[in-house]
Amino acid sequence: MTIRSARMPDAPAICELINYHAERGRMLHRSLEDVYSTMRAFLVAEADGQTVGCVAVAVTWTDLAEVRSLAVAPQWLGRGVGSALLAAAIDDARRLGVRKLFALTYEKDFFARRGFEVLDRQTLPEKVWRECIACPKRDCCDETAMMLTL
Repeated sequence: MTIRSARMPDAPAICELINYHAERGRMLHRSLEDVYSTMRAFLVAEADGQTVGCVAVAVTWTDLAEVRSLAVAPQWLGRGVGSALLAAAIDDARRLGVRKLFALTYEKDFFARRGFEVLDRQTLPEKVWRECIACPKRDCCDETAMMLTL
C-alpha cells in the first residue's frame, strides 16, 4: 500500500468511499463536485492499483486545519489504512506549518488513540462553522470535536 496526493482520476473513488460510510451514518456525504473542488487537499491510499482509502487536510486559518473525509474501503478496514492515512495527514499539516489539527468525528476512540483530545465545539473559530450552515444535522450535530496540537 502507498499513500500519495490525490489526482483528478481519483475523485469518483474518493466520493464512493466517503458516501459508502456516509450511508451508514459514519460521516457526512460529499458530492463529486465537492471532491473535485477540494482535490488538492486529499491524500489517497492505493493498493494493487485501487484506491482503498482517503483523507483530506483542509486549512481553516493561519494555524488551524481540519482532518476530514477519512474513509477506508470496507474490505481494508482493520488493516492499518486509516492509521496510515491519518499519520500522512498529520505530516502534511506539519509541512504546511499548521499548529493545531482538528476533526469533527463519529470515531472518537480512533482519534483519541492517536493523541487527539475532545474539545468543546464552541471553542473552534466561527470560520469552521461555515460548512455547517448547509449540513442537514446543523441543529442536532452529534459529531465530537477533537484537537491535536502539533
